[in-house]
Amino acid sequence: MMKKNKWQIKPLAAFGLMGTLLMPISQQAVAGINTGDDTLEISGFVENATYFRNKVGLSKFRNTLQFEGTKYLGNVGAFSEVSINGTFRATYDGVYDLNSDEFGDGAGGAITLNSTAVLPSEVPLGGGVPLAAPISTTGLNNTGLTVLGEHLHDADGGVTFGVPVRPCDKDSRGCLSGYMDDSLNDLRYSDFNDRWDFIRELYVNAVIDMDSGTTFNLSVGKKQEVWGRTDLFRVLDILNPVDYSRQNIYDELEDIRIPLWMATAEWQFGANNLLDDMNLQFVWIFDKFRPSKLGQSGTPYQILDAGSLFRGLNNCWENGCTVSNFAAGTIATNFPAHVLGVRDVELPDWSLDNSQFGVKFEGVYSDIGFSLNAFYTRSQLPSLRGGIPSDNPFTGPVESDIYPYLISFDMHFPRIVLVGGSLDYYADPIKTAFRAEVAWTKGEEFANTLKPRLFSESEVVRWVIGADHNLFIRSINKNKAFLISFQTFGQHLLDHQRENTSLTDALPGIPGQERGMPDWKDNYISTLLIKGWWMNDRLSPQVIQAYDWAANAYVISPSVDWLINDNWRLQVAANIKLGDGARKFSDCRTCNPFAPFTVATHIDGPDADLLPDAYDAGLGGFEPLGRFRSGPIGMAQEEDEIQVTIRYRF
Repeated sequence: MMKKNKWQIKPLAAFGLMGTLLMPISQQAVAGINTGDDTLEISGFVENATYFRNKVGLSKFRNTLQFEGTKYLGNVGAFSEVSINGTFRATYDGVYDLNSDEFGDGAGGAITLNSTAVLPSEVPLGGGVPLAAPISTTGLNNTGLTVLGEHLHDADGGVTFGVPVRPCDKDSRGCLSGYMDDSLNDLRYSDFNDRWDFIRELYVNAVIDMDSGTTFNLSVGKKQEVWGRTDLFRVLDILNPVDYSRQNIYDELEDIRIPLWMATAEWQFGANNLLDDMNLQFVWIFDKFRPSKLGQSGTPYQILDAGSLFRGLNNCWENGCTVSNFAAGTIATNFPAHVLGVRDVELPDWSLDNSQFGVKFEGVYSDIGFSLNAFYTRSQLPSLRGGIPSDNPFTGPVESDIYPYLISFDMHFPRIVLVGGSLDYYADPIKTAFRAEVAWTKGEEFANTLKPRLFSESEVVRWVIGADHNLFIRSINKNKAFLISFQTFGQHLLDHQRENTSLTDALPGIPGQERGMPDWKDNYISTLLIKGWWMNDRLSPQVIQAYDWAANAYVISPSVDWLINDNWRLQVAANIKLGDGARKFSDCRTCNPFAPFTVATHIDGPDADLLPDAYDAGLGGFEPLGRFRSGPIGMAQEEDEIQVTIRYRF
């Protein structure tokens, strides 16, 4: 059911609270930073970010207090220029209180599920075809739910199920322990958790000046280590995982990188007979492994809507669920527990074997700066590995066996190796700076419905090239050039598998979908930034655009940044998405995992025949694999926003 437009809900209350929160905090902060110690530098800011989303209302009311400090210790033993550096952040997002019926303990409600072969075509939770074992009473609790993907598309005859959306202390269904199990307070105060994320940085930096002219720099602590030369796209810059739950892909990387405990050792050799400069850096990340944070179901931001998918799948495994259009490809079906879904998350324990290592060689030759990089790490995004012991819902006794092509998984984060490099070059004749990165990885895993375990490994090549040019447009601004910045990101899967299929012969009127790997073999995303300055650089309007070529998804974000004075800063922006949105792909409901109770249609020639073997026959819809074809921009089609941020820096 379409929700009413809620752009006007609670804006005055939100902005009133914003002012109430900002002023006293900023006054207290300013009064407390004059230490009288010239070896201690402290600064920081208080900020409120208030976002309104079409049809939803308030989508963010995040209040931030951040302190940044450096304590200079001078010479300590063999080291000089020893310093302790720290950045500490505390945030409170009031959206879970001010708009709790959308995001919080009042979110969700009762749902119905699509069943195209029966009338009426919508059935309540538990109203599907029953199998041998019943759904538990927990699985039949029809409160606090949404239907997977309902905010992106209408019921289309595809596979969907209920997704619990309330915080995990209010509703524990589907919460993945240690990964996507945030309580209401975890969501409100996201920097305060058992990994001490309120410490954005805390490290000791020390320098040794050697007789040979080489400078040795050692840094140990919790920090962000930046390898990349380009903006937005992470090709080489993958040492730190990313918190996409803060605002999908649009926040600054500096704000959404998740700091890790690490040690870096860098030798700065300076110039030699060949190079104008040369550095060698080793990185050892000894922190316990952390994946990227994708967002949790029921939160305003989830990249690819992955949090909803994973929580819905785990609820199906733990409690059973009703799955739309499953039996015969068109009838809603009740599945008991331990048949379909995500069973467990395999997060690596801490050990030396599970730590991460990197090395970077960096140099300058004439006008070209370059780097060569290698990193031994883990995938920061999860892989769903099928082939786990599951129960056959068509037989009475509880049994656990491995069924090929069954959509039951454990979540893993496989080891990967990255090798790559970067360069930058300033072309003086055309006054343009060029930058590029390329990386090859081995060990990444992707969904693949052509494989019995429904995943496969592929080597991947990623690259990004960008150019920055300052252009005078005298008719608009005769005193200051505009920055024109263009980037294109590319991804190529070397071991890609995908096939076209048609179900027309076996199921008249029902078109088949592509089967195999939903990720594109080749995909490109381009961005264009146009930025200008007025009022002695205090007023800066800009427009940033991004286009996903394969998904045909486009986002445009105009904004104005006003530095009111040396302390106050105001940013007003819009974020608007256009394009195709959700895409269809095979969902493996015709994969025939429980022969002879289920059948798959095998189509190799003009005569379709029914085989007893498991096989993806290619019936599909928007959910659940179409999200990988829509991409992060396409899956955010319903997240148009107006964004206001005010900051006081001290």
